[in-house]
Order: sequence, then C-alpha cells, then structure tokens
Amino acid sequence: MSHIRKGGRALVVGLGISGMAAAVRLRQVGWDPVVVERAPARRSGGYYIALFGSGVASARRLGVLERIGDRGGPQIALYDVDRSGNRRPRVNLGSFDGGPRPLLRGDVEQGLFAALPDDVEIRFSTVPTHIVQDGSGAVVTLRDTAADTTVDERFDLVVGADGMRSTVRGLAFDARRCLRPLDYMIGVTLLDRPVDGFGLSDGLILAEPGRSVWAFPFADRAPSLLFSYRTRDIDAEFARPPAASLRAAFGPEPAGPLLEGLLTRYEQASDALFDSVQQVRMPSWRRGRVVLIGDAAWCMTLYSGMGVSSGIAGGELLGTMLQRHVGDVPGALRAWEARMRPFIRTQQDSALVTGRRMFTPQDRKELIVRAGLGRLMRAPGLGRALCRKLLDSKDMRAKNADVAAPWT
Repeated sequence: MSHIRKGGRALVVGLGISGMAAAVRLRQVGWDPVVVERAPARRSGGYYIALFGSGVASARRLGVLERIGDRGGPQIALYDVDRSGNRRPRVNLGSFDGGPRPLLRGDVEQGLFAALPDDVEIRFSTVPTHIVQDGSGAVVTLRDTAADTTVDERFDLVVGADGMRSTVRGLAFDARRCLRPLDYMIGVTLLDRPVDGFGLSDGLILAEPGRSVWAFPFADRAPSLLFSYRTRDIDAEFARPPAASLRAAFGPEPAGPLLEGLLTRYEQASDALFDSVQQVRMPSWRRGRVVLIGDAAWCMTLYSGMGVSSGIAGGELLGTMLQRHVGDVPGALRAWEARMRPFIRTQQDSALVTGRRMFTPQDRKELIVRAGLGRLMRAPGLGRALCRKLLDSKDMRAKNADVAAPWT
C-alpha cells in the first residue's frame, strides 16, 4: 500500500497490540508515527487470547488478518473436570461460526509488526519522562535507558499504548483512582506439552467456588494455562512466591493428581505471569494532543476476552478519525472517543458480571448455575441450539460489533 505523507508526526508509546495497530493505521492515512518501547527488543510468545468479530473486522481492513492466522479447528475438545479426574465433554463456542478465534498473543503481535512499513521508526529501551503541551502539539522528553541519554522532541500527537500501568497516563492525566481492583488474582503460562492424560488439542475447566483452572486449547500446540481465584488481600498474594499463593488459594483440600500436575507445571515454567485483576476506568481518554488507547485507557481484564479485539479496533478507528478531521487533532480525538466509549463501557460492565462468572464462579450458587448450563449444552440437539442462542446473545453481538467500521 502507498503511504502519502499528509498528516502530522505522532509518538506511539508501546510496541504492543494497540500501539502497533495505531501505528499501522496512522501510516496508512499519511501520518509519521515514531514508536518507542520500554523493552530492549520486541517481545514474543504470549498466552491465549480470543479474537472476536470486532477485532477480526479491523484486522482484515488493516491487512493483517491472514498474517495473524487461526489456531482453532474441529479437533479441539473441551472438558469440565474435577479434582478426582472425572471429565465431561463441554461444547466449545469457538467451533461455531461467529465464535471467537483462538490465538496466541504473539500471533497478533507478529502479524501487526510485519505490517508496519519499513519507514516507521522504532526505538527500543526508550521511555517518555515528561510531556509539555501547547495549542499545536506536545514536547516529549524521551530517555534512552540503554545509552542513558535524553532528548526533547516535538509531536503533533502522543498515543499512550503502554498498558494497564501506563507511564503516559501518569505524565499527562490525573491518574489517581483509575485502577479498580476486582479482588481476583491470575496466574498464566503456556504449556510445552499437553496436560497429562489429555490430547494435544484438549482443553479443560476445573471450576470451584471462588477459584478455577482453565487450559485453553489450540489445534496445533499444547494449551495455555490460567489460574484464577478470589482474594481478600491482594498485597498478601504478592508477598509470597506466585506458586505458593496459588497453592494456598486452591487449598486446603488435597489437590489430586490433575490439579497437582497443573500447579507443578506452572511452578516449573520458565515464563509465567502472576498479577491482580484490575480495570482502568477514566472519565476521559484524551487531554489536548495526548490520547490513551488499549489497556492504558480501558483495561477490561481478561474476563472480558476483549482486550486484543478492542485494541486493534481502537487503533484502526483512531487513524480513521484523524483522516476525517484533517488539521483538527482535538476534534478527531473527540469523535474517536465518542464512538469507542459506549462500546468499551459495555465490555467493561459485561466483564464484571457475565465474563467473571464464566471464568470463576464467585460462590456455590454461581457454580450450580454454571453446572446446569453445562448439562444443557451437552444435551443432544439442545446443546447446539443453546450454543447458537448464546452466540446470538446481546453480549456476543456486542463483542462482534464492528465499532471501527469506516462507513459508520
């Protein structure tokens, strides 16, 4: 695609999914994006993500959908299990048309990175330390942490795509009280072989009141493992080694061979995530020439399943609005937020109720309801009809809505 320069110069902070989607689209509409990344090199790998219709539509228009691929397939199987090793087949919504596409986060990042034009400048080991705005732009102090040098540069737009604990948010916004803890913890890793006793493309769910374990299946590799549990003291969870906190959360009952094997696999993993579950809630994602996008603006938690899809869509729509409002960056940002905010609010609210209940039932009542739904979904004939109804639910329609559609 030809990229004619007709926009301004933009600083994109963060070489993650939202940042790269924004940079790709900005370049498509004639802007000059400069991408800075705190890490010394592009990160690879990552864990399970689901790509919903909103993300698929934007990825297609950005020209990255084929590069991203699809790790789903008919061979994928999903089971409800318990500590004794009993298993019951569970219908996988991803196997239906309109269901989410299972991927690794690294699949999406690699597809977006490959789509970045060669003339997009990327600076690693670089962080913003100061932002000063006037009516026509922003002067940003950038620190090269590897060389221990700083430089002041002027940009027409600053895009903060640097995650839930955003540096840009702290520099340019009143960021107090925007992080809202949900009193849940997660532990995540990518398995290097199937779960013991299961096939390569088999996944499982072990759900108990206030805690759960998921092994998210792929068609072509071993699953991604997720532990999720409720806590009354987040600080105490971080005061111990992650594996110790996980074992405490899933005790004091005997783990049994299956759960013990999963806990051990997490403990021995060379790359694992352990973190609290928090949403970002802000009254505005823009301030002058600075805008936040993705988790920096609206982290919805993994319980929404929409972090990647919303990040791609938000990045695409940002460029589209700048293209529509040539010479009026504040107007473009207002139009962008007006379109994105209702969509994001719906996803955030859904994550607190529907999504969280699906991942981790809060109490025995929620567990009984969840088990009953599972039995209905396994019923011959009725199960597939119920799955189709779920895929046509208000929540699923919202996830599949093409929020960044250029004709809207």
